[in-house]
Amino acid sequence: MYRLFVALDPPEEIKNQLTEICFGLPGAKWVDPEQMHITLKFIGEVDGAVLRDAREALEVISIDSFEVTVEGMGFFPPHGLPQLIWAGIEKNDRLVQLRNKVESTLVRAGLKPEKRKFAPHIRLANVKETPPRQLIGYLGQYSLLKLPPFKVTEFYLYTSFLSSERAIHEVDTAYPLIDISGEE
Repeated sequence: MYRLFVALDPPEEIKNQLTEICFGLPGAKWVDPEQMHITLKFIGEVDGAVLRDAREALEVISIDSFEVTVEGMGFFPPHGLPQLIWAGIEKNDRLVQLRNKVESTLVRAGLKPEKRKFAPHIRLANVKETPPRQLIGYLGQYSLLKLPPFKVTEFYLYTSFLSSERAIHEVDTAYPLIDISGEE
């Protein structure tokens, strides 16, 4: 069985900037920078045939490259005690367009549709054991976070392995976007 998702991989400089603010919360379990990503679709546990179908289906997606900006910070779930904190993504119609193409393409290939609203973000930490008062202070300190925009030139199909301590994500297949500038 394979655990799959489709995502964008922020560049190293963005991951480094996010890592610089990943400290100061007792009980927080920070995400390793190489595991930071923006999920477009979580597929879940599938067999090898579905993995092959997903790989092939995603090859037909065609969209121009675009820029994304990391902005703001928040937590999930939106109601109740926070379980994880994330860096948000500035509203972006092109990102939503790519996500919708990924979703519809995979649904046509036989995968289940996503029921949750698309809320693009980069997970920073699990905070189940963090005292609420400190979490509120941290979120307030970084609520106006805004990093420089970065260009999205490809998206990825990832496999994910659950170890006893954390999930380990690896790129299975990369899918390039169209470069409208004419550069490759």
